[in-house]
Amino acid sequence: MGADVLMPQLVMPKLGLTMTEGVLLEWHVSAGDVFRAGDMLFVVETDKVANEIQADTDGIIDELLVEEGDIVPVGMPLATLKGGRVSELSEKVISTVEAAVSAVASEPRQFVKDSDSGRIVSTPLARKRAREMGVDLSRVAGSGPGGRIKVDDLGHLGDPIAQEMRRLPSEHGLQAQEIRPSAARLATARRVSAAKTNVPHFYITQDVEVSALQVFRATINERSPGIRISVTHLLIKALGVAMAELPTTNRIWVDDKILAFNQVDIGMVTETVDGLRVPIIRDAGRRTLEEVAIDARTLASRAQEDSLTQKEVGGGSVSISNVGMFGASSLTPIINPPQAMILGVGSEQALFRPDEAGHPFLHKEICLTLACDHRVHDGADAARLLARLARILKNPSVSM
Repeated sequence: MGADVLMPQLVMPKLGLTMTEGVLLEWHVSAGDVFRAGDMLFVVETDKVANEIQADTDGIIDELLVEEGDIVPVGMPLATLKGGRVSELSEKVISTVEAAVSAVASEPRQFVKDSDSGRIVSTPLARKRAREMGVDLSRVAGSGPGGRIKVDDLGHLGDPIAQEMRRLPSEHGLQAQEIRPSAARLATARRVSAAKTNVPHFYITQDVEVSALQVFRATINERSPGIRISVTHLLIKALGVAMAELPTTNRIWVDDKILAFNQVDIGMVTETVDGLRVPIIRDAGRRTLEEVAIDARTLASRAQEDSLTQKEVGGGSVSISNVGMFGASSLTPIINPPQAMILGVGSEQALFRPDEAGHPFLHKEICLTLACDHRVHDGADAARLLARLARILKNPSVSM
């Protein structure tokens, strides 16, 4: 689509390989505003990061079609423009805009409901969701300006189980507070639901001896106290080495094709006040442990500050989710698409196992659970990877 193609609408951009929808987090323009090339128009949030979308050329906003906080499918119109010709927003406006325009051309931009006309005021996304849910919008109270119905106002009206759950507190005298999740939490919820539904997961688990790993860690931290190596850092580095040695494990599935990568980028699942973020440690197999640790700490801090960029969260074929610091003995995780694996890590456990002579010997072990996308990986390949990782963790001074 060139710069001289008529484009009467701004649409939800596609910001990643698997993005199907985003949250319109914040508008930076209003109806009637004139904008120039380079001006920020709006902020889109996925479950990964907030993205500031800028204009590529000049234009004038006619009408905003969605409210802040609305979840909007990729390609759906966000705003109409007054006349003129506008180019793509950088490279982020997808080529399916014509389809998105024609898909809504047959219906009016908004319905209105008032005492005189009986019409209904609602956003395009609310109307779409209402049709999917079988909800009559005339029975929905809108929370937007002038009583306009937003998608959030639909709640779970089309879900009979949810309706029953809503009735239970009053019928049984219970106290229940309904909390509206944040935009990030909503995006994460929808993403993991889709992942668990659409990605064929399988799991393999192994208990790994880590006594030597803890000695190795203590030695490094004593030698370089300013870096402070954690178990997660060691796991990122070790997994990077293992996958570099087994390159067929460094692949993902996208659009019925397998993509193979030439370096191992590993996601680090990070808890924040607004849900999980997954910054990516690049080239973990070839960089030094100290470099991996410094990068991981920096990215974790940026995640807490909600300042991660798209480049810091995109890519990779695997992530690590460590819940050992909370005392959980194991974790069976959900893959973060388009990645094809995720490693769940539990806490260190002390237990006796027989030695070669059959005598009890005290071991320190962690439980590793590798979740894999069966479209990309088979059980034998995954088992080989986990075995290779276990060998590295048992002999860290040799392998890391």
